[in-house]
Amino acid sequence: MYEPRSGCSGGGTLRIFLVRHGDADAEIPEGLGDEARWLTAKARANTAAHFASLSERMGPISLILTSPLVRTVQTAQILASALKYEGLLQVHKSLLPDMPVGTVDSLIKEHEGENLVLVGHQPSVGALATHLLGMQSSPKAVNPGTVIALERTEGESAQYKLLFYAAPGHPVLDVIQ
Repeated sequence: MYEPRSGCSGGGTLRIFLVRHGDADAEIPEGLGDEARWLTAKARANTAAHFASLSERMGPISLILTSPLVRTVQTAQILASALKYEGLLQVHKSLLPDMPVGTVDSLIKEHEGENLVLVGHQPSVGALATHLLGMQSSPKAVNPGTVIALERTEGESAQYKLLFYAAPGHPVLDVIQ
């Protein structure tokens, strides 16, 4: 059984929560591009309930970083509310859909010892999880609203381990194969 941690990690432990934005409206607003698509009303409600169900597992968050696209910013706002996070939401270009996975590495290094949330897009969220876990390919689909929790403890053999994989409407998994 999972036991929530108290307080922020610190002490060389880095926890990263990779979050794919919720379902976005399929129609692009007139005169705007794909970046302006927003979450559907159903997605806002479902995502809020999903994130609320994960709040104890996620614990306190140090920082939420998000892609600048409307749907990811909305998802980050819903997550911040569910977690009672009162800090600023920060937009970061490394979380844009077309950015290579490696662009996030320096961002992660800047936040050692913190509980960090990265809100982005697919296929980057799945590719980043696969990269950090040292896997060849992702064994699970990363559906809209999915949260992938990873942890790395400092040391000679510092590597990431999966804390949980939570897709909306499905049981939370502690192992993915």
